[in-house]
Parts: sequence; C-alpha cells; structure tokens
Amino acid sequence: MTKAIFLDRDGVINEDFGYVHKIENFHFIPGVFEALRHFKSLGYKLILVTNQSGIGRGYYSEEDFKKLTQWMQKRLEKEGVRLDAIYYCPHHPDTGCDCRKPQPGMIVRAIEEQDIDAVSSWMIGDKPSDIEAAKRAGIAHTILLNKEGPKSLFDTISIIKE
Repeated sequence: MTKAIFLDRDGVINEDFGYVHKIENFHFIPGVFEALRHFKSLGYKLILVTNQSGIGRGYYSEEDFKKLTQWMQKRLEKEGVRLDAIYYCPHHPDTGCDCRKPQPGMIVRAIEEQDIDAVSSWMIGDKPSDIEAAKRAGIAHTILLNKEGPKSLFDTISIIKE
C-alpha cells in the first residue's frame, strides 16, 4: 500500500469560475506546480477527485471534460508533475449517486484501485463536501483551503512534510 494526496480540482488546482470546461478559462492557481512536485518528492501518489455536475446539467459534455483534463495533464507534465489517477463524478446532484462528494464513492474506488493506505493519506479541498467525503472514506488527514487556514495548495507544503 502507498500513501496518497487526494485533490479536488476547481479551487485547489485551478481558479474556480464555476463549471470550468474550456482550456481558455482554466487558470492554474499560483504555486500549484511547486506544491505538487513537493508532494511527489515525499512519495505521495497524486489523485484528483472532482465533481463535474456540469456534465449532468448539460453545460458541457464528457468529451469536453476529457479534452480539458488531457490538456491539464500535459501542462502539469511540462512542469514535472504527473497525476497518478483522475476520478470524476459527471452526475447531476439530484441523481443520488454514491460518487458525488460528499459521498465517498470516488475516494473509496481510488483507494481500492490504487492500493492506497488511507491512514497515511490526505485530502485537500476547498469545500466542506471534499473533507466530508474523505472522512467517510477513512482518509486520516484533511486540509480545507479557506480564509482561516491555508489559502492555497502551496500553503499546505508547510503542513505536509512526511
């Protein structure tokens, strides 16, 4: 088993403008590349877990999401970072699926498929639903980015040391 850092996307990796699905609207948050390289250097797998209800709402297609995700991965790789896995929930909030955060489905699936040790792992999110999903999945450590605590992924470097 290995340790992982689970990351929300919008608001953690990129600025959250609401239903970000176009490359021209995707802006990495300052310091994100440095933070992700730091986590990798400590031996963590990086796993993205993101709600994408814009698909279920009909705002954009699953193909649009996949195109943006592929672009994001290539951009991260240019900066020396590779996400180990990406999980997303395309469902409308009213469907009652088990993968939409705060439900733990995406994280539980990642733990099983990626052979993750939940006790040694972290979740970093910008919404209480991110943290709730992680706790329901048994993730031991969580960080909620907000005005009272760390404000960006870069700020978490001083928290996650080893």
